[in-house]
Amino acid sequence: MIVTIERLGHHGDGIAEGPVFVAGTLPGETVEGMLDGDRLTNPKIVTPSTDRVKPPCRHARACGGCQLQHASDSFVARWKQQVVETALAAQGLTAPFLPLQTSPPNSRRRATLSARRTKSGALIGFHARGSDTIVEIPDCQLLHPALIAAFPGLQALVILGGSRTAELSLQITTTRGGVDVVVTGGKPLDGALQLELARTIEAHGFSRLTWNGEAIALRDRPAQTIGTATVIPPPGAFLQATPQGEAALLAAVKTALGPQKRVVDLFCGIGTFALPLAEAAEVHAVEGDRAMTDALEAAVRHTQNLRRLTVEARDLFRRPLDAEDLKSFTAAVIDPPRAGAEAQIAALAESKIPVIAAVSCNPVTFARDAKTLLAGGYQLDWVQVIDQFRWSTHVELAARFSRPA
Repeated sequence: MIVTIERLGHHGDGIAEGPVFVAGTLPGETVEGMLDGDRLTNPKIVTPSTDRVKPPCRHARACGGCQLQHASDSFVARWKQQVVETALAAQGLTAPFLPLQTSPPNSRRRATLSARRTKSGALIGFHARGSDTIVEIPDCQLLHPALIAAFPGLQALVILGGSRTAELSLQITTTRGGVDVVVTGGKPLDGALQLELARTIEAHGFSRLTWNGEAIALRDRPAQTIGTATVIPPPGAFLQATPQGEAALLAAVKTALGPQKRVVDLFCGIGTFALPLAEAAEVHAVEGDRAMTDALEAAVRHTQNLRRLTVEARDLFRRPLDAEDLKSFTAAVIDPPRAGAEAQIAALAESKIPVIAAVSCNPVTFARDAKTLLAGGYQLDWVQVIDQFRWSTHVELAARFSRPA
């Protein structure tokens, strides 16, 4: 069967009339393959797109960690902005767009890998696309070199505490004290295993090891620098995927807010925005995860030259700050999880806060929440796509909402 790809789906597959889904293709390409249900298998590109490029990573065909390495950077940038435009259009909205910012290769400072002990050692990598098969990625072009350098130590951990029948999840993050490792699915701990794991952490220069939810070894503080502050995040805490992506999001938030006196930071995490903003404004930071607010409070206590920064542990889904709570703030920052923040957005829409900087990792829920703000009297001034998940279909953005005087 021969088909012509009409568009790209949200998961990165090319879509032809039918619909017929074809992995690894681009709009305008003519593709030949065998039809299996609604998918074309073993596709052969008959007429390639001018946007097709040679994948920069030798693992691209087998590994499912990246979906768009066969597409030019300019195509990916256009497509990701179109994803946001389409989500806004579905809510009857439009917006101007600032230039897209993309993180460079080898910049991912955190990742979740899959691992399994094997007869001869350990297998570590990402899953193949649509498969439970683990693909090794020794020359990954996505991960920071410090994470690639950690693989021998990770293999040692898997050999000690993994099994050949169960898969482990390894969340790894670069820190000032070495790679921070969170293992899920490992063997139950006993004294001997804990001792060997601790020795492995020391031998390979890892900062901290958390095993099945329990922090069991600490060689050095897993410190992160945010603004002028040093933060020690709890194991597995959310952190922006790349330093460049974090910097781009912070720049967008600062541009959106401008000079402010008192800012509320909603879903503040470990202080990605709150700490830098507190260098020039009073900030009230709110987060539902107590461990993250504890880490932020500790950072505040040990950081000089900040304006007043208060921290509140509060479930913003069940107990959003209402219009009365918000009346003393001159600006708001909101960075909710993928589900968005319907209740908190509804409260913001009823508030009189002059300007809101919104950050989102889901264009669909962002557009839904944007419609609520506009119905409450705000205007959407601009949107900027921040692509820190290079070569993936993941889309992040920042935006400015303002209430006309």
